[in-house]
Amino acid sequence: MSTPSADDEPTADGKLPDIETPPDAINLNVGGKELAGPNMGFGQLWRKTYRVRLVGSDAGPREVIRRWREKFPAYWPEGRNFYGSRPRIEEGEVAVINLEGPAGSPIATGVAVVHADDQSFSFITPQGHVFAGLINFSAREEGGHTTAQIEAVLRAGDPLFELGARLGVIHQQEDAFWQKTLTRLAADFGVRGQPVELSSVLLDRRMRWRAVPNIWHNSAIRTTLYLPIHLLKRVTGRQSTKQAGE
Repeated sequence: MSTPSADDEPTADGKLPDIETPPDAINLNVGGKELAGPNMGFGQLWRKTYRVRLVGSDAGPREVIRRWREKFPAYWPEGRNFYGSRPRIEEGEVAVINLEGPAGSPIATGVAVVHADDQSFSFITPQGHVFAGLINFSAREEGGHTTAQIEAVLRAGDPLFELGARLGVIHQQEDAFWQKTLTRLAADFGVRGQPVELSSVLLDRRMRWRAVPNIWHNSAIRTTLYLPIHLLKRVTGRQSTKQAGE
């Protein structure tokens, strides 16, 4: 993670600030964007819930949330990276994330942490994200053991992402991503082989046609167009470092 900064919260005009990331990260589609919750997206509205029971672990809900906030990026599957602006998940934090899209194509986007305490934490996505959504991470005591849960209320951000969702590609990737995340979280508490439960409920099947212009911010398109520039910067940066060391 990069060095914490008091300036990483949304600015007075509601736009997200730029944050520092490692050179290999694609820092794009975050700085200057506005937050875009479920009511700002285009596609069908879904509530998705992912749950894993930490059977056999003595960890209580507060301990699960404490460790989850401290090690959040470590639980992500390979090929997905979370570049936070603070040492752990904190309210007001803005993070850049690099995802693996369809066919392995990269997507650079981010999230803003709008709530964090010892019981739960929540993200909202920015303009251009695959989903316009609110994601809540929590843990609670249930039947003598702790259950870790991710609940997302979201809709595809624009018509292109909605097409991917209708074809099943985007929803499959989203489900697999969070299921693997919870599997890794459980393993960190010594729990293996416990299934991750998934509930997916369609809340509103209508399209928000006034949100068609959201495609201007589409993070997949913008990342694809920017990728040659990013690769050039990495090459020239490494050459400059090498020359400076000679």
